[in-house]
Amino acid sequence: MGALLGFSNGIDRLNTWLNKYVIWLILIATLVSAVNALVRKVFNTSSNAFLEIQWYFFAASFLLASAYTLLNNDHVKIDVIYSKFSRRTQIQIDIFGFLVFLLPMCTAILWFGIPFFVQGFVSNEMSSNAGGLIRWPVYAMLPLGFGLLWLQGVSELIKRVALEDISLRHWSAPSTPWCEKYSTPAPTLSWKYSGIFSPLLFYSRLLTPCSTMIT
Repeated sequence: MGALLGFSNGIDRLNTWLNKYVIWLILIATLVSAVNALVRKVFNTSSNAFLEIQWYFFAASFLLASAYTLLNNDHVKIDVIYSKFSRRTQIQIDIFGFLVFLLPMCTAILWFGIPFFVQGFVSNEMSSNAGGLIRWPVYAMLPLGFGLLWLQGVSELIKRVALEDISLRHWSAPSTPWCEKYSTPAPTLSWKYSGIFSPLLFYSRLLTPCSTMIT
C-alpha cells in the first residue's frame, strides 16, 4: 500500500502543479473576449478566429482543471442521501462510484477521443468557418483532460481503499485509535516515504474524533 500511496501522491502533485498554469487560460480567454468586443465596436470588424480561440482556451481550462477539481472535491454534488451515511459508508460509496462510473467513463472517452484527435491531426483539419482555426489543438484537450481525470480518479480510489483498510483495523481494535497508533515518532513508522501519508491527513478526520493527528 505504501507504493500505491506514493503513486497517488505523485498524481496529486502533478495535477496541483499543472493547475497553477491552467488557471491563466481563463484570464487569457477573458482578455481575448474583451479585445474582440472592443475591436468590433470601435473598428466595426471582427474575425471568427477571435471567437474560436476564446472557446479553445475555455475548453482547455475546463478539461485540464477537472482533475484538480476532483482532487479538492469541488465538483458540484447534490447530497440528499450521501450526507446521512456514516463516514465509512461514504468511503465505500466513493469506491463504488470511482470503479463503476468515473473510471469506466474516462476510459470510454479516451478510447474514442484519442483516435478522434489523431484523425484531426493527420488530416490537419481546419474550421469550416471563414477565417477559422486549425482544429487538432482543441481535439487534443479531450485525451489530455480525461487522461488526467482518469489518473486523479485512480489516486482518489487508492486513498479511499487505504482509508477503508485503516478503518477496518480501527474498528477491529477500538481500544487503540489509528490516529494515535500512527502518530508515533518518525523512526518507528513503517512507511517508506516520509510524505506518503499526507494525502490521508484530511480524510483522517472523517474516521475518528481524536484530538491528536499526524503532523
